[in-house]
Amino acid sequence: MTYRLLADSVMVVHFLFLAYMAVGGFLAWRWPRTIWAHLGVAAWGVASVLTGLECPLTVVEDWARQNAGMAGLPVSGFIDYYIEGVIYPEEHTNLARLGVALLVLVSWVGYLRRRRSLPAVHRR
Repeated sequence: MTYRLLADSVMVVHFLFLAYMAVGGFLAWRWPRTIWAHLGVAAWGVASVLTGLECPLTVVEDWARQNAGMAGLPVSGFIDYYIEGVIYPEEHTNLARLGVALLVLVSWVGYLRRRRSLPAVHRR
């Protein structure tokens, strides 16, 4: 039971991480200091796509699932298992990646514009 709870918890955290990657820059419009966390998350996303780095969250979830007596995640990983073919068709992976990249870009441009338009007193 404990391993199952851990696996499910890591899965939820993983989804939240991916959601933050997509829209975290917009949160920085309201809470500017969060832009640094978003930069790190976005950098990890780019690095994992370009180099195929395996996410530590995937490793932990897979380990917990196997220890709970469940099937492990496929070698292809979290996104292939939970998202591709479920949220969007597998053949549209590059389009989905482009969409997330555009969301991040728009959020950063908006963040920079908001920061420049605020008086120095409010730029914390």
